[in-house]
Amino acid sequence: MTLVALAGASGKLGRIIHSVIDETPGFEVTRVLGSASEPAEIAGAELVVDATNIEASEKIVREAIARGIPTLVATSGWSAEKVAEITPLAQAAGVAVVFIPNFSLGSVIGSRIAAQAARFFDFAEVVEAHRDTKIDSPSGTAVRTAELIAAAKDEPVRAPHAEQPARGELVSGVPVHSLRRPGVVAQQQVVLSGPGESLTIQHDTADPQAAYAPGIRRALEGAPDASGVVVGLENFLELA
Repeated sequence: MTLVALAGASGKLGRIIHSVIDETPGFEVTRVLGSASEPAEIAGAELVVDATNIEASEKIVREAIARGIPTLVATSGWSAEKVAEITPLAQAAGVAVVFIPNFSLGSVIGSRIAAQAARFFDFAEVVEAHRDTKIDSPSGTAVRTAELIAAAKDEPVRAPHAEQPARGELVSGVPVHSLRRPGVVAQQQVVLSGPGESLTIQHDTADPQAAYAPGIRRALEGAPDASGVVVGLENFLELA
């Protein structure tokens, strides 16, 4: 039985993760951390699952590394730069830290397809939409998608007039536009453009519980045996 400390259990994603853990054989939530909890309360856990905010998440991840506890990070806001700051600490401690920007299988596959397709287009932009209650922007999924696109290309994405605020935030050189509005759960569009044509790759989340549960289970089962710093659910999927 893997004893789990769940941070952020009262949030939307935290509640989904808690229910999935309860239904997954071999895992049990034995510690629940809220906004008033201290990171040290993870002591005694065999796996930490973090679904808080970026400020709290950084403290929890550092505490888990110091205690040698593998950690599954579901918190949005971990950019490549922030992950790079944590990597040497995790490596020195010999402990796994798994960052999952999105638990949706469709979203992960869509981002991978977009990154591969982007190799054949000069222009790429990401438009993401979430409900108006989502605090951070751009979303962790959009950041991850932009990073994958940039890594897949031999040349930087062409982003005309990127210095203008209306052109969105540049993430790894890719313009990312964030919409926050009622009536939507989560949506991401990757728009790739070249001479005379464009390709749009879109993913929509309609039911978070149903969409995230399979990915959460895969990450839960893979995290305890992971090695070093791992970014992306695709590492636990059999993708070519």
